[in-house]
Amino acid sequence: MLFLLVVDYQPGVVDTPMEQWSPEEIKAHMDYYDDLNAELLQTGEYVGGHALTGPDLAKVVTSDGTAPEVVDGPFTEYRRMLAGYQLVDVVSEQRAIEIAARVSAVPGPGGVPLQQPITVRRVISSTDFESL
Repeated sequence: MLFLLVVDYQPGVVDTPMEQWSPEEIKAHMDYYDDLNAELLQTGEYVGGHALTGPDLAKVVTSDGTAPEVVDGPFTEYRRMLAGYQLVDVVSEQRAIEIAARVSAVPGPGGVPLQQPITVRRVISSTDFESL
């Protein structure tokens, strides 16, 4: 079963923006993700994932099939914007939740686990439509 683990800009228990963290704190934060992803790759559960640039660099594109309309960020409701994601292939939703809990515990300033909310969403497969 494929699940998308969504990291957005909700701060968890730490309100200090990453731009105000020390370089060592940012490195520890990113190393945590690298180590977790390496572990999940070893178990065959990691499909992919990436951290994304901030909302200030985001663009929203709409089109009716002709010239696109492009709106540049930053956007007022950025807390719900995607900051990064992991795609995992696991045996159950429970396993996806276990991994999401580890993502939520990523360290922030002073090594404090962020307790950042992580959204877990199952990827739809063709079997979801067989009974329709």
